Amino acid sequence: MNTNKSFNQIVTLVFKGVALAAGIAVVVLNILGTAELQTQTLLLGIGLACLAIVTLDTEKEAGK
Repeated sequence: MNTNKSFNQIVTLVFKGVALAAGIAVVVLNILGTAELQTQTLLLGIGLACLAIVTLDTEKEAGK
């Protein structure tokens, strides 16, 4: 049971890290002017999806 909880915490941390990294990458790429709008939108979508997964998982654990 403890292993499953620590695995869930690691997955949550990874998804939050991916979301943060995607957001920062969009800002940096926009400043440098090297990425197209489609690429930036895709990165923001990936970050948003990661945050949505974390939120759904958190709500599921709170309901137990």
